[in-house]
Amino acid sequence: MLLSEYLDSVKNKRIAVIGIGVSNTGLIELLLKNGCSVLCCDKKERSAMEDTAARLEAMGAKLSLGADYLKNIEADIIFKTPGIRPDIPDFEAARNAGALITSEMEEFCEVCPCRIIAVTGSDGKTTTTTIISELLKAAGKTVHTGGNIGKPLFVEAGDMRPEDYAVLELSSFQLMTMKKSADIAVVTNVTPNHLDYHTGMEEYTQAKKNVFLHQGPEGLLVVNADNDVTAAFEAEAPGRCRAFSRRRRVENGFFADNESVFRAQDGKAEKLLDFGEIKL
Repeated sequence: MLLSEYLDSVKNKRIAVIGIGVSNTGLIELLLKNGCSVLCCDKKERSAMEDTAARLEAMGAKLSLGADYLKNIEADIIFKTPGIRPDIPDFEAARNAGALITSEMEEFCEVCPCRIIAVTGSDGKTTTTTIISELLKAAGKTVHTGGNIGKPLFVEAGDMRPEDYAVLELSSFQLMTMKKSADIAVVTNVTPNHLDYHTGMEEYTQAKKNVFLHQGPEGLLVVNADNDVTAAFEAEAPGRCRAFSRRRRVENGFFADNESVFRAQDGKAEKLLDFGEIKL
């Protein structure tokens, strides 16, 4: 579905956007310009965001601000901010009333016309996402970097071309309810993290898996073979899988000895470069 088709499909829907921050402001403005009925909800009091509140109201938005900003939301579609769990009572009540609970990133993945490379992990997400983006740019590709870094991409999806690349850094918060996986998914590692948000390590790990679980047979998963959790993901990959390791040789993927980096395919390895050539 293209962005224009998506906007046509929601034009007569009641939409609530939770969180009036940088990541959602562009979304709100796009929906309002498209003629949608938009309710903007934020726990900040009006005095803390008077200019933004006045501007959005002038564009036609309704506001629900302050401590009770989530109470009695009446909407067909709710865009939630990643930091709020999807199963809080206010969302459950809205869901039981027929509302769809989604997010800017989930809908971007539905309307994105180009290949998506998504990076997740407990550590190394930003570095890996940035390096992938820069490698693609150096190869002459048009790259759109977003998710936890860069800028919100949903509002720009209409200007993207099929030959472009979207490179996303995704957290467990963003992945928790994701129903569509990236064309290429990279998992740097999974260690205990954000357990104050998640119910436990099992839920946290399951959220990370959504980066690849919904791939098709042509999907590619890249995993850290040196991390017990991510190494086990290979058995669940719907598509292809490649591993990387700094400790041992892998059959398909990349590994290192004490001096060099190698690429392996079906057990056959070729040297790519020596450690001395790596500046980072």
